[in-house]
Amino acid sequence: MPTLFTRIINGDLPGRFVWTDDRAVAFLTIAPLTAGHTLVVPRAEVDDWTDLEPQLLAHVMTVSRTIGAALKRAFDAPRAGLVVAGFEVPHAHVHVFPAWQMTDFDFGRIDPDVSAQELDANQKRILAALADRPG
Repeated sequence: MPTLFTRIINGDLPGRFVWTDDRAVAFLTIAPLTAGHTLVVPRAEVDDWTDLEPQLLAHVMTVSRTIGAALKRAFDAPRAGLVVAGFEVPHAHVHVFPAWQMTDFDFGRIDPDVSAQELDANQKRILAALADRPG
């Protein structure tokens, strides 16, 4: 049975994508730590990030870095947070989000009630920041 993320990647469930390529995708989470919280997910269904092939792991991290830089620009944040937790969905993924303080990393503070309009607006901000990225 495909994971929740595979179903999003395949278009069976909706997703607000900000990155897609042949090896990985990035889409906004519906329960963000901060506005713009994005998940970077390999297309391959691998449960634990430590089991990813080294080249795929490197690619996921490169995409995460690109997304993190865009999030900092889009939300005027001093840092981009990065967390690999892996307990929510059995499909390796990286949480990347704008961060202003250490409490932004507290998963007990996620917001499960973000409106579709706010998520759509955040997606547009991230896409614009990616389009304007240096080099």
